[in-house]
Amino acid sequence: MIVRSDITVKDVPEPRLVFFHSGCQRESTVALRCHAVEQAIVTMRTRFMDPLTLQDLANAAQFSPFHFNRVFRSMTGVSPGVFLASIRLEQAKELLLTTRRSVTDICFDVGYSSLGTFTSRFTQLVGIPPTRLRHLAKEQFMQTSTADILTMLSCIGPSKNASTSAGITGTIEVTRPFHGIIYIGAFASPLPQGRPVACAVLTEPGRFHMCSVPDGKYYLFAAAMEDTQDLLSLLIGGMKLRGRLGNYSVLVYNGMAKQAVNILLAPANWADPPLLIALPWLLLSQFLQVQPVVVE
Repeated sequence: MIVRSDITVKDVPEPRLVFFHSGCQRESTVALRCHAVEQAIVTMRTRFMDPLTLQDLANAAQFSPFHFNRVFRSMTGVSPGVFLASIRLEQAKELLLTTRRSVTDICFDVGYSSLGTFTSRFTQLVGIPPTRLRHLAKEQFMQTSTADILTMLSCIGPSKNASTSAGITGTIEVTRPFHGIIYIGAFASPLPQGRPVACAVLTEPGRFHMCSVPDGKYYLFAAAMEDTQDLLSLLIGGMKLRGRLGNYSVLVYNGMAKQAVNILLAPANWADPPLLIALPWLLLSQFLQVQPVVVE
């Protein structure tokens, strides 16, 4: 669903906390855990090509492997191995779009030892096979600008049949003035991987609505395409403004979330989970009739 509303800009300190609540109330312990997770994620991002083990990451965090694994899961929602795999696939996506290296070479460059495993996971989590992504980047429509997409969306207009109460409703705020398109997706996993269960597209910050959301627990992520980007630059450089539903998930029961949610978009930082799904696919597949290959 496409929604237009008044721009909402919020002046907040940065960087923002993006971790889940680990269950500890003592501030000193929370700070220690945040620092430990930060060191582990920084290690993943700088040494993703190495055969990192749980022990390696625990050493970076200065925790025992058992304690580190438990803390990392509680604060990110996923295991260290899953987070590392996401970073590796994010790097692979960039190499596919910016170099001429073969898929096999890229597979090994980002730390995989099996081409079959790499291709399968890339297809499942990014939403399109590696070779297809590289070919797709050469298509003419990848030069589509934000201005052109905004024009297309204005012709489609808001859905008149969408319920105003069912599904998930909420508000997107930004930390600085923004012009472009905002994508919001509801995912079954704490990492935005694969296709979202539901999505919404905004042409400016403000209220959004996702209709026809199945019952379940979901994690909301948002990212913004600035008016200076086209689709290809977006895939290569990513979305600079990102947001998620803080420390919480959304529970949908009888087709409706109990409360409206608020997501703050701010500049991406080291703690943001990799956006393996190129959120513009939400727009491309739903509104521009471009169908990426997806493994269910």
